[in-house]
Amino acid sequence: MTTTSAEKTGARTDEAADLITGARERIDALDDRIIGLVQERMAVSAVIQDARIASGGRRVNLSREMEVLGRYRDALGKPGTSLAMTLLELCRGRI
Repeated sequence: MTTTSAEKTGARTDEAADLITGARERIDALDDRIIGLVQERMAVSAVIQDARIASGGRRVNLSREMEVLGRYRDALGKPGTSLAMTLLELCRGRI
């Protein structure tokens, strides 16, 4: 049995299915870019942490993290805070 694009997307018309398929392809491309940017952010964060530790400082700068949390919250609302926390954990590990 062959699955139609309408069945695959949950759409009720072929036009809607085509629109959804195209939009999903765009989302997949955006997700690939976001993943790449997160990986780049992780690498830059590692450089910062290494420099801070090598100079005798602490691995984490809490005041900077509060700035990042505020920036995401201001731009995206409460879910932005959760997103920022996830990014911070990915980039610096758990504290």
